[in-house]
Amino acid sequence: MRLSPRVRDIAELAIGYGLILVVLWTPNPAQRILYWVAFAWIAITAFLRRKETTPNGLGFRGLLPSLWIVAVAVAIFVAAIALAEHLHTLHPLYGPLPVLVHIAGYALWALMQQFILQVYVLLRFLRLGMRRTPAVALAAVLFAIAHIPNPVLVSLTLVWGAISCLLFLRYRNLYALALAHGILGMCLAVTVPNHIHHHMRVGLGYLEYHVHHHLRSVIAP
Repeated sequence: MRLSPRVRDIAELAIGYGLILVVLWTPNPAQRILYWVAFAWIAITAFLRRKETTPNGLGFRGLLPSLWIVAVAVAIFVAAIALAEHLHTLHPLYGPLPVLVHIAGYALWALMQQFILQVYVLLRFLRLGMRRTPAVALAAVLFAIAHIPNPVLVSLTLVWGAISCLLFLRYRNLYALALAHGILGMCLAVTVPNHIHHHMRVGLGYLEYHVHHHLRSVIAP
């Protein structure tokens, strides 16, 4: 029995989003396996529906007109760095990776997130017949929910999710959005103290950060 495009859109989105939430709330080593299951599901289903999601934001259409978004992100980054230095909250990136590797990895992750948010979620909502405003709002809410229980990221991703969806519908390009996402994410990572955003973790990782640091404080002499 062949599913209708509408039912197929709903099923693929529900399974894909469900897998993302399961990954976020599953401990390692199972999390690593489920990550690739979720990645494969989203990649394969997106590829099979590629003719229905053109343009998909991965071409050069709209890139040059949208570069002002990156410029604004850079301006926010510079201003936030200056303020954090003044407030003595500026600190290095967390983890053993070299800075350039860390930044490159986060930029790729930002592109993946924007693809899922705009192409995999938002465009499906529009194909299902939703009007632009409700589709953008619901996509932003789902994006924010995926960052629970981190209160900093939930609030910021709700705002960025809505803004980036509107900008995507205007320019249909993911690269400028991903660059801006990466710049703003790095900005948050180094200007806000780690004990507030828990190394930018979400899901189970956010809770485990609290437990680990509590145990360290108890064990420390």
